[in-house]
Amino acid sequence: MMAPDWDRPWFAPYGGVAEPVLARRAAGAPVHAALADPRFEPTAALATGYEQHVAATGRVPTRDNLHDLFNGLVWLRCPSFKAALNAAHVAAPPAPAGRRGPLRDALTLLDESGALLAAPEPLRAALRAQDWVALFQHHRARWAEARLLIVGHALLEKLLQPRKPLCARVLFVDDVEAPELPPALSPAMLPPLPVLGIPGWWPPNEVEGFYGDDRVFRPKRLASAPALGGFAC
Repeated sequence: MMAPDWDRPWFAPYGGVAEPVLARRAAGAPVHAALADPRFEPTAALATGYEQHVAATGRVPTRDNLHDLFNGLVWLRCPSFKAALNAAHVAAPPAPAGRRGPLRDALTLLDESGALLAAPEPLRAALRAQDWVALFQHHRARWAEARLLIVGHALLEKLLQPRKPLCARVLFVDDVEAPELPPALSPAMLPPLPVLGIPGWWPPNEVEGFYGDDRVFRPKRLASAPALGGFAC
């Protein structure tokens, strides 16, 4: 298994909960057992959908892979937030057959590639506008006042191999340790953020020209993030 570098800013918030889990994993425990919490169970055939099963039983089906390991770590680190996502999924209004609907699309984006951001208003405004020059250059010093916590387990898995195009979908909050889901939510309310552009997160973004790559830092009018992909800015 590829070992995360817990000094990386995206992994650092999980270091405390991950250390004993990875020790048990290294000793041969499957992921659900390595997480050492009764809410995790091995994956089996479900009588209902995944979200309905979690809500009804309080137990999270967990496969023996990295993807579900990171999902488990987010549950351990942010249990109230993960429970709120699950409850909102189950309470979401019905959608046409084969569709999730905008609320469940947004919840899925947060679950897979979400990030919680508490930041001053100039950063929020620049991110909403996808004004990358303002966000990362004009207001660069204001990032010292911000706090960002990645809660998307798929994004955490992808960040094992950092690359510039990786994007989070951002939920603005007042406190990343006590986030609240808004009563109404849609993918349009979760702006994309190329996380490796955050000052202090990745040394290459200190190099002149880093933000000039318009394949990643695209103007908003050209951006077309897919409803559930979460990795196009």
